[in-house]
Amino acid sequence: MKIAIQAADLDWARIDGTRVYILNMLKYFGQLDPKSQFLIYHKKNFNPELTPASFSNYKIWKIPFPFFWTQIRLCLSLFWEKPDVLWMPMHNIPLFRNKKMKTVVTIHDLAFKYFPDHFRAGDLLKLNLLVGWAVRRSDGIIAISEATKYDILKFYPKIEENKIKVINHGFDKEVFDKDRNPEKEQEIRNKFNIRGRYIFYIGALQPRKNLKTLISAFEELKKEEKYNDVKLVLAGEKAWLWKEIFSQIENSPAKLEIITPGKIKFADLGHLMRGAEIFCFPSLYEGFGIPVLEAFISRVPVICANNSSLPEVAGEAALYFAPKNHLELSSQIKKVLDSPKLRQDLISKGLLQARKFSWEKCAKETLEYLKS
Repeated sequence: MKIAIQAADLDWARIDGTRVYILNMLKYFGQLDPKSQFLIYHKKNFNPELTPASFSNYKIWKIPFPFFWTQIRLCLSLFWEKPDVLWMPMHNIPLFRNKKMKTVVTIHDLAFKYFPDHFRAGDLLKLNLLVGWAVRRSDGIIAISEATKYDILKFYPKIEENKIKVINHGFDKEVFDKDRNPEKEQEIRNKFNIRGRYIFYIGALQPRKNLKTLISAFEELKKEEKYNDVKLVLAGEKAWLWKEIFSQIENSPAKLEIITPGKIKFADLGHLMRGAEIFCFPSLYEGFGIPVLEAFISRVPVICANNSSLPEVAGEAALYFAPKNHLELSSQIKKVLDSPKLRQDLISKGLLQARKFSWEKCAKETLEYLKS
């Protein structure tokens, strides 16, 4: 079988969950199905940290084009190569396709439907057009969680439920499932000027991640002297509408203890995660929430917002809070910091929960669905 894959997102400088997803699918597809040929299309040069694995049954096409790449350049290549299946790992499909070619699209989330004010006007218009077309015109849809499936059926009620296959994400065991290395951890702490205990967040810095609530909760925590040594580390790259977050930090009474190291290399990220007292994921909405699993397997207690897919992913292994309630979040943080027993209980439950998920399992189920 000949399977075409749109992998242009691996060219981007910014790394997020969707790009990690594509990278890990390509890590496994070639070895799981050596008899199929995989046509991997991208536009420019791969981000060095997102360069896919190489297999003899992979044919990588770099096809630059200045505009409407998916709709013109990719489309022409697909008509030329005539694959049996096209997999679009992001919310977009070519308008024109060979009728004999099966098209499957992955929908990660519908955050733009719930929080349109968190998106720039042009991006919002594009998302509404592209996702609507992809959902209606694809032959199959992969939803990355039951929550995402629910949202697809809610906002596109004419879609038949049997068109949607739920396939959960995994996490990078090679980076996160390791013993602690105090010397290396200290080296990275020094690099980012992190002293003492810290609460950790990793992800894009943008409104949907609800970081303003986390900052307010941290300010509440710092009112008590016994938490004087605790820092807040907000790691990740600036995404859209990030300025309000940094404005709040700049005006915060705790601003000297809020650290924003920016983009973190994968290798450094594992050490920073393992060294944290708590991983906090306050997002207003997640299609899945890979960092929750990364924290679990790193043996770090997790506190996350009680919404969207997060209870589905974290199960009984995390503490929850109402997404806009900074006082409740602060209270949950204090519980973990003050109770070694609770901390160990959450770590034990987190390890069990994480083992329900893997990228290899995700890749196997994805391939089965593409070829069905």
